[in-house]
Amino acid sequence: MLNLRDVFPRGLRVSSFSMRERLVLIGKSTAELRAWIAELGEPAYRGNQLATWIYRKAADRFEVMTDLPAALRTRLNEIACISPNRIETVQRSHDGTLKCLLALQDEQVIECVLLPYEDRISVCLSTQVGCAMGCRFCATAQGGFTRNLTAGEIIDQLLHLQRLSEQRISHVVLMGMGEPLLNLENVLVAIRLIHEEVGISMRRITLSTVGIVPKIYALADQKLPLTLAISLHAPDDETRARMMPVSRKWKVADLLEAARYYFERTGRRVTFEYLLLRGVNDTPRHARMLAERLRDLPCLVNLIPFNYVPTPDNFQRPEPERVKAFRQVLEQAGIRVTQRVERGHEIDAACGQLRGKHLGKPLRFAMRPSPNAPL
Repeated sequence: MLNLRDVFPRGLRVSSFSMRERLVLIGKSTAELRAWIAELGEPAYRGNQLATWIYRKAADRFEVMTDLPAALRTRLNEIACISPNRIETVQRSHDGTLKCLLALQDEQVIECVLLPYEDRISVCLSTQVGCAMGCRFCATAQGGFTRNLTAGEIIDQLLHLQRLSEQRISHVVLMGMGEPLLNLENVLVAIRLIHEEVGISMRRITLSTVGIVPKIYALADQKLPLTLAISLHAPDDETRARMMPVSRKWKVADLLEAARYYFERTGRRVTFEYLLLRGVNDTPRHARMLAERLRDLPCLVNLIPFNYVPTPDNFQRPEPERVKAFRQVLEQAGIRVTQRVERGHEIDAACGQLRGKHLGKPLRFAMRPSPNAPL
């Protein structure tokens, strides 16, 4: 685990909850910062400088903004803060993966992850505090649902991780805690900020969903060149219902039609995430059924061998030979397949584990979706 004294300069506070009365700047666009700074009687271009420091340079203090007048920096410290959120815990894996627990202004906590690869630096961001979807293999679901994140809280995760990385972040996946499509309005604002302010191409942003079908259509109509990843995990309704309560509302056929619509509206091939659970959905029969259902749909299947967490069903990870056999069936049918590069096993890698440990709550098995988060 990292010592934050080694990460941040001596004397620097990551953030402070005493800033509640100050205007929070994270989540505001350049245009909004220009308008606000002009209201202070400053030239509007100072808003551009603020945006550059906040989003392009990941600055978390006004003191480092050396192209702003000293008097303005002092004034900004009195009336505003860049972010009220702070890093509570950082865990580092031997492969370079960093998992952060971020404490928010209302003292809720969320997780985000930095994933370094040879060809890219990726981050996995949360979109909600907890999750209401109740997937039976997921640690986050076992912690329940609290609230949506604001656009500022979503992009703030990226900027905190950027400060911990020596290299520039190039890819973003909205695949952490929560269901992004149930927070679509804030997620779309965050995506545009990531693209326009941070400078990451939308083609390098992936949004993952359990399959909220009406929201997939709504996202498709935005015509954004995002990668959509749908957590399919089974080719048939019966098996999927065992794993994911959401499948009782929308069937596999509904999901495939929505995926086809997404491709038609955006030109972007859909990725189907497929979590392999030993003896549940990893048999040759399941593979053949999946290949048949995806035969005419432009897509990619991403196989994910189960990353163990305690579950009410005691799900287990399949042996490598079972994973290989499943993949071969798909590839022989002409389906494009990848297998997720696994990282961070020794640092509470599964989403929700670190938060649960921090809150002192064991993973519980109450898996019903929250009534406060209607589908």
